[in-house]
Amino acid sequence: QVQLVESGGGLVQPGGSLRLSCAASGFTLLANNIGWFRQAPGKEREGISCIRASGSTTYYLDSVKGRFTISRDNAKNTVYLQMNSLKPEDTAVYYCVARVGSAFQPCSNSPDYFTSWGQGTQVTVSS
Repeated sequence: QVQLVESGGGLVQPGGSLRLSCAASGFTLLANNIGWFRQAPGKEREGISCIRASGSTTYYLDSVKGRFTISRDNAKNTVYLQMNSLKPEDTAVYYCVARVGSAFQPCSNSPDYFTSWGQGTQVTVSS
């Protein structure tokens, strides 16, 4: 059974940093495209970034470029999202997502593309 478990969320002051982790089980990250989404209250889900099975990063949401970095540790079957210079508008529930069987597919920023979702972790940026 495919399972994604996020951790690392919390309350942080503006300008601070957090690193989110996503531990995968039931499948191998190495062979699949993995991404991060977020959803703020009253807003639609938006794709933050996606990293391909090859290890290349395909996109970043414009509002996080230069501040967020996606990475993966295949040995630990874990994906990370390093978030720096956090802003109040980054406040949202952050989700780890995966598309199983996507080793040779391009990534997508559409939520419909991903077949597995984690339960989400809350990130609150406030002073």
